[in-house]
Amino acid sequence: MRLAQGEAKVVDLVGCVGLAQSTVSAHLSCLRDCGLVDSRPQGRASLYFLARPELLDLLSSAEHLLAATGEAVDLCPTYGTPAAPAPDRDGDNR
Repeated sequence: MRLAQGEAKVVDLVGCVGLAQSTVSAHLSCLRDCGLVDSRPQGRASLYFLARPELLDLLSSAEHLLAATGEAVDLCPTYGTPAAPAPDRDGDNR
């Protein structure tokens, strides 16, 4: 979604998604190989941008779908977030 707002450096995206720089760079490389994002050099860095305008519609639809169903998916016993184990009587989680 950050790239929908315009070009961004890897460091900008790291701040948005909270992942390691190496992880963000690897994802961007994959997305670039797939033709979904592109980049242009700016000094020693690169600015990344969405390569296809149709992605804006897709991202908007995904946001609407997640807003409508996100809680249901999170609560799903198969695919949702696992509940933390209850502590034992002595406070240990073993």
